[in-house]
Amino acid sequence: MSEENKVLNFIEEIVEDDIRNNRHGGRILTRFPPEPNGYLHIGHAKSICLNFGLSMKYGGKTNLRFDDTNPVTEEVEYIESIKDDIKWLGFDWGNREFFASDYFQQIFNFAVNLIKQGKAYVDDLSSEEIANLKGSPTIAGTPSPHRDRTVEENLTLFEEMRQGKFKEGEKVLRAKIDLASPNMHMRDPIMYRILFTPHHRTGKEWCIYPMYDFAHGQSDSIEGITHSICTLEFENHRPLYNWYIDNIGIFPSRQIEFARLNLNYTVMSKRKLLQLVKENLVSGWDDPRMPTIRGMRRRGYTALGLRNFATSVGIAKRNNLIELSLLEHSVREDLNKIATRVMVVSDPLRVEILNYPKDKLEWLQVENNSEDPNSGKHEIPFSATIFIEQEDYMDNPPPKFFRLTKGGLARLKSAYIIECVDVEYDELGKVSSLKCNYFPESKSGSDTSGLKPKTTIHWVESNHALDISLRLYDRLFTVEEPDKQEGDFKEYMNPNSLVINNNAKGEPYLKTAFLDNVKHFQFLRKAYYVFDQDSTSDKLICNRTVELKDTFSKPK
Repeated sequence: MSEENKVLNFIEEIVEDDIRNNRHGGRILTRFPPEPNGYLHIGHAKSICLNFGLSMKYGGKTNLRFDDTNPVTEEVEYIESIKDDIKWLGFDWGNREFFASDYFQQIFNFAVNLIKQGKAYVDDLSSEEIANLKGSPTIAGTPSPHRDRTVEENLTLFEEMRQGKFKEGEKVLRAKIDLASPNMHMRDPIMYRILFTPHHRTGKEWCIYPMYDFAHGQSDSIEGITHSICTLEFENHRPLYNWYIDNIGIFPSRQIEFARLNLNYTVMSKRKLLQLVKENLVSGWDDPRMPTIRGMRRRGYTALGLRNFATSVGIAKRNNLIELSLLEHSVREDLNKIATRVMVVSDPLRVEILNYPKDKLEWLQVENNSEDPNSGKHEIPFSATIFIEQEDYMDNPPPKFFRLTKGGLARLKSAYIIECVDVEYDELGKVSSLKCNYFPESKSGSDTSGLKPKTTIHWVESNHALDISLRLYDRLFTVEEPDKQEGDFKEYMNPNSLVINNNAKGEPYLKTAFLDNVKHFQFLRKAYYVFDQDSTSDKLICNRTVELKDTFSKPK
């Protein structure tokens, strides 16, 4: 489908309507506003792609703004990781990097403005007392005994809050709106609270901090954001967003909500992800089982794969559950085009080729990627002793087993056809090695043997084989929606979400590839892999990224 014939999503329709009506002079300015209290996850990736994608499509710009209004949970580490992940995804905010803390004085002045209008007041009640007096959606709230303080008293108390004359929790600033509103967010929400925790940027300059709802819309307005795109949980906050803008009398940024991304077999809550990290149930924010961008990068997911996934799931107005397999499909589609093909045997079975010269070592050329004619080739060794997969041999195969059996033929990928002539067993009766013959005239690319085996198997020459550690990742949870189960969500963690195989053998090219910083691989007939960051040239650790084919099965 051509670009001009693509169906617009509802946000694009809004943007195009604003451009047609010359709203804000046709200017488009979006923003991505992460709170620096954790690492970004795949849901943030969707928001990043949406915000930057809109500005790129309509000739606008996108700001990166950190909503850093809670010094208790924020860290510089998170800020740097967020910037790195956005750049890795392929987006650039230029010189438009901002912080809500840049606007603390302006936001404070906005609060003073509302106090002077009689639309905000200092309250001495605790947060628990405030919550108890708010009522319910069908029962009006009870006014605080401090709701009718004079403007002068409120201005004095608010300034004393700023000067640090009160303890944390002793006073808050609340908006005076409507205690009978069916929208609980409009029932005199808290605007400012006291926190004596030093801020990562402003230090001890401030001991009062604006609540997210008060800072967010005002920051949008200060920057002149035309389309403030949020997820659906902020839909009920929109009347408050608009009330602040209208009553302060500032630039009318428009909040638009879309459905957040929910993936099955995972959790997307920052609080729950932090719980997994702090309780050492995963190895960190970059654990390849985590839905964080950092974890997906370590697992081998590609930036293009994530961007294509964000496009494929679309922009909706209702929450829905997305199959994790759709994400894997998008990543696999990209990896198929860029991954270097290599051979790794995960469960080695020794094969001795009886009629191949014992002292001969042959180097064979193989394509790096048949999907990419410019990918080049590399060499693999071949000798009288090789490894194949244990599963590629059976004594008594079932029907339609087309791999190796005694008296049967199989082609070795990019090498020769072999025939199994004898089998050796260990003391437990398990197959320990095979004796085979090869057909010299059956060499790949110049086969004149006339033989037509029904299968091609991968292999690794034994004398030059590298010891490879494989980390096999699966779904993190055993149920599709761990958030919605009874009890603690951690009870549903998949005990087989990580299986480590330290017995694999790989072709020697992998060491060269590691030193050359080759990133992505297809282990033939197995899966896509990437070198883990813990790898060294003497100890290669490979993370399984995705299987070769779509698998819609439940966790193994």
